[in-house]
Amino acid sequence: MTEQHPPTTRTVLVTGGNGFLGSSVVRGLAAGGHRVVSADLREPQEPVPGVEHVVCDVTDAAAVRAAFAGRSVEVVVHLASIVTPGKDSSRELERRVDVDGTRHVLDACLASGVRRVVVSSSGAAYGYHPDNPAWLTEDDPVRGNEVFAYSHHKRLVEEMLAELRRTHPELEQVVLRIGTILGETVDNQITALFESTRLLKVRGSDSPFVFIWDTDVVAIIQRAVTGEVTGIFNVAGDGAMTVDEIAAELGKPTLAIPEKLLQAGLWVGRRLGLTAYGPEQTIFLKHRPVLDNTRLKTVLGHTPSRTTREAFASWRAARGI
Repeated sequence: MTEQHPPTTRTVLVTGGNGFLGSSVVRGLAAGGHRVVSADLREPQEPVPGVEHVVCDVTDAAAVRAAFAGRSVEVVVHLASIVTPGKDSSRELERRVDVDGTRHVLDACLASGVRRVVVSSSGAAYGYHPDNPAWLTEDDPVRGNEVFAYSHHKRLVEEMLAELRRTHPELEQVVLRIGTILGETVDNQITALFESTRLLKVRGSDSPFVFIWDTDVVAIIQRAVTGEVTGIFNVAGDGAMTVDEIAAELGKPTLAIPEKLLQAGLWVGRRLGLTAYGPEQTIFLKHRPVLDNTRLKTVLGHTPSRTTREAFASWRAARGI
C-alpha cells in the first residue's frame, strides 16, 4: 500500500484571530494557501481577503461549537486569552476566557475530529520561583503562581492539555511556551517598563528577560500547523538580558529598591487605588522564568532570526529610543 502523506494545505481555525499575534498568524496562514477561519469576539475592522471571519466568544461553549460546525477544521491554533487585563477586568472573567475558554475549544476539537491543536502557552506557566533553574527546559514542571492570574491560568491549561494527551492521544498537540514578544509595533506593560525614566529592579536580583521577535512567533506557529513534529517547546531567542544590561542599552539608570520597601510601596499604592499591583508583584520582578530554546531549534527545527539582545535592539530602533 502506498504511504499517504498529509496535504500541504490545511483548514485552520484560529481563536483570538483579531489580536496582535492572531492577526499576523491569520495573514501568514492565508498567504501560505491555507483555508483560514478566524474566530474572535467581533468582526475585524480590516478583514483579511480569503479568510472567513466568525464571531465567537470562547466563554460560550455553544458559540465555540458553532464556529467549528460544517467547516471540516483540521488544525486549531488557540490564541484566545487575556494577557493584559483591562481596568474593568476581573479574575473571574480572566479564568472564564483563559481556562474555561480553552476547555470549550478542546471539547470542540474532540467532537469535530480535529487532527491537531497548536496552543500558545507562556513561560509564565513555569511560575516565578526562587528555586527555578537558571535555564528552564520543557522537562521542568509547570508551577504557575496562583497569585498571578495569567501564570496560574497557563498552568491550569497545561495541566488540562497533559490530561488530554493521556486520554485522547489522537488529538496531536503543539504547545508553545512563549517568552516576552517584541516587534516593531509592540506596546504593552512590559515595554512600558523600558520606557520609564529609570528601570525598576529589586535590589540583589538580575531579573533577566528572554525576548522573541514577533515574526519568529508567527513562523513557528505556521511550522507547528503544517509540520509533523508535536510536543512542547520554549519559544525565545538565544541568550538573556538582565535589567542592568537593558538599562545600559537604553542609556538609562536603574532604580534598585529593597524588596521590603517595594512591597510596602505597592501595598500603599493599591490601597489608594494608584496601582493594580500589590506586594506579591515583587516575585515577578525577582524570579522571571528564563527559557532554554534548544528543543525549539533541534526538534521543531526553527532557529529564531534574532537573539534576545538583537530582538531588543530591533525594538529599540523601531521605537526610536
